[in-house]
Amino acid sequence: DITFQSGDSYFGKNLTDAVHDKKVAESRVNDMATRIVATWYKLGQDKDFPKTSLKSFDLKNSPYVNVQSDHHKLVREMGAASTVLLKNSGILPLGSVKSVAFVGSDAAVNPDGINSCEDHGCSKGTLAQGWGSGTASFPYLIDPITGIKSALGKDVSYKQSLDDWNLEAAAEAAKDADIAFVFSSADSGEEYITVDGNVGDRNNLSLWNNGDNLIKAVADANKNTVVVIHSVGATILPWADHPNIKAIVWPGLPGQESGNSLADILTGKVNPSGRLPYTIAKKASDYNAKSDPSDHVKYSEKLLVGYKWFDSENITPEYAFGHGLSYTSFTYKKLKVKTKKSSKATTVTASVSVKNSGSSDGAEVVQAYLSFPESAGEPPKSLRGFEKVFIKKGKSETVKITLGATELSIWDTKSNAWVIPSGKFTIHIGASSRDIRQSADFTL
Repeated sequence: DITFQSGDSYFGKNLTDAVHDKKVAESRVNDMATRIVATWYKLGQDKDFPKTSLKSFDLKNSPYVNVQSDHHKLVREMGAASTVLLKNSGILPLGSVKSVAFVGSDAAVNPDGINSCEDHGCSKGTLAQGWGSGTASFPYLIDPITGIKSALGKDVSYKQSLDDWNLEAAAEAAKDADIAFVFSSADSGEEYITVDGNVGDRNNLSLWNNGDNLIKAVADANKNTVVVIHSVGATILPWADHPNIKAIVWPGLPGQESGNSLADILTGKVNPSGRLPYTIAKKASDYNAKSDPSDHVKYSEKLLVGYKWFDSENITPEYAFGHGLSYTSFTYKKLKVKTKKSSKATTVTASVSVKNSGSSDGAEVVQAYLSFPESAGEPPKSLRGFEKVFIKKGKSETVKITLGATELSIWDTKSNAWVIPSGKFTIHIGASSRDIRQSADFTL
């Protein structure tokens, strides 16, 4: 009924011509339009709804229509909920501070304007979304400096250095501050835009704009350094073990409420509960999948992708898949596994008692990894389910994760079908792929 294809297509003028030429019945177009308009009525957009702009592609002359209502609250909530706290040596949540330094261009908005780069195809200012045809113009953008200042208030003195290449100025701004925030980023997008020599995909796993050197310069100057990384994916963090880097915060691409959601995490208004959706390696060579410029790619890694490769080769990552710290702590006890097998269905349910053993309320992401029978030829373990549960301090919750045929099956090339292998399985319950708290065997 509708196409999002760029360039030429069967729709638009071609469809109009086809109707005029009697190649497509007008009733067919009416049928297509009816299904599209039905959604408009279903959502109540025909009454008390902002007038639709039919020239939305014209960013300069088309009026901005705000249909978000209070969605900014949800954006802020999502930004905080997805932020991953990679490292924390007790500096977060922030206590009483009198002076703060902000270092790095990623701490502030693009000085040319938040929507000044077409489809966000540039590397200026704080990174809140990637570039390409799927981007959207920001109605506004709260940068980290604005968000943190708003949270900490006017009684704190602030210094800043936004030139990523002026390491002396960065160190000077940071050296006397109670806490120094240093920001860096790494971006990517579609290949029709090239940014700093990156044709869509990133050329490497390094931070952009001199990020690694900037972070080291600040850490050398200030013993209470907090690193904030806005990135589209994993980057190598050669400075992660620097003794003066007390925390590493990974908001990813948080959107228009970036600074506010970050401040919520830093101040403890929100207890971090985000988890890494990929493995961060200590060095790029630890990954087995390499860039291949040829038109025909041979996937020699097969099933050993990401944490599965690291597990199979016993490689220690910088930060494991599923990793994410909290301001509280959780203990796991009493793992029980119940299997149910019939002619119609097979299910395995794991239940575990999780206690918030720390000093604040918080959410834990309980992850279930499965080791298949050795004869199946699968990776050492694979994520098969997870549950996020909010637990008040001192309280316990029983978390249940049920695995069905989809989670228990593997692809059998001989029968050309999904099958549940026979033999001994092991289910591992933990806080990340490398932080397994309880394990139990079962047989199918």
